[in-house]
Amino acid sequence: MPKPRPDRQQILEMMNGFRSACVIGAAAELDVWSVLSECPRTAEALAKILHCDLRALTMLLDAVVALDLLEKEDGRYRVAPELQDWLAAGGQQTLLPMLLHAGNILRGWSQLAWTVKGGVSPPRPASIRGAAADRESFIAAMHAISGPMADGLVAQLQPLHFRHLLDVGGASGTWTLALLRAVPNATATIFDLPDAIEQAQQRLSESPLAGRVSLAAGNFYVDDLPRGADFAWVSAICHQHSRQHNRELFGKVFAALAPGGRIALRDVVMEPDRTRPRDGALFAINMLVNTESGGTFTFPEYAEDLQAAGFEKPVLAVKHDAMNSVVMASKPG
Repeated sequence: MPKPRPDRQQILEMMNGFRSACVIGAAAELDVWSVLSECPRTAEALAKILHCDLRALTMLLDAVVALDLLEKEDGRYRVAPELQDWLAAGGQQTLLPMLLHAGNILRGWSQLAWTVKGGVSPPRPASIRGAAADRESFIAAMHAISGPMADGLVAQLQPLHFRHLLDVGGASGTWTLALLRAVPNATATIFDLPDAIEQAQQRLSESPLAGRVSLAAGNFYVDDLPRGADFAWVSAICHQHSRQHNRELFGKVFAALAPGGRIALRDVVMEPDRTRPRDGALFAINMLVNTESGGTFTFPEYAEDLQAAGFEKPVLAVKHDAMNSVVMASKPG
């Protein structure tokens, strides 16, 4: 039986999905929710704080209310208490960094036809917050998304046995902490760019596991990886690069690992026809418009590239419809 196709209205709704995304992204960039979490304010008062045009800001606020992400009463706007932790800066479960990151990559998506025409994505301008803030929000966004799911995914990989973890591109330490919670006697090294290491220092300062983690700043395009680990975690990195770049990275991981060590790749894993999972096919477009050579790959491709770097026995340890598939392989003992 053929699967049902989208009807006319559903096609229009899919096309118009950008409108809500743009409203949410603009409100995030202007930090509307954080300011209004302090106390309810009129549009006039908020315009002065945010240095915005009153007419334009009022329209934006009313649209956010229409999306049920603000409340409006007697001309004052407020954040519902149940939404503050998700939408304001500093919340324990804040989504704000991910909303900011999504707004940043949206500018690349808007040029998709030009990218497909020429094969190269046009330059993407920085947000109103600036390039440095965009990079900071990207690193924080990875924690905002991965934090709630990290322990659950690591549990699917049990039993895990390693003495020392190398978290390649480990950002602010989300996965390092989850893996160390699962393997109580292990230690870890996070290797990433200096700005990511700075965020890792801040996050680890609040963790009782900080004493088990060392930090190493570097660029895996250029630098060798710290040696001696027996387990390497490579999370959400492969999709940013071409297969050739990934082979080079796998080679560096292979050289850094102790004999018998294992590598684990957390990423999207596509079915052979590349149309499934649906989120993976759409994520490939995200890489097309926002990276030079990134994409999504199948398990046979990951297996071939790992074996080309010297690894053996590649397996799809966890299969997931989005970013939480895990491919594992071993370095010969």
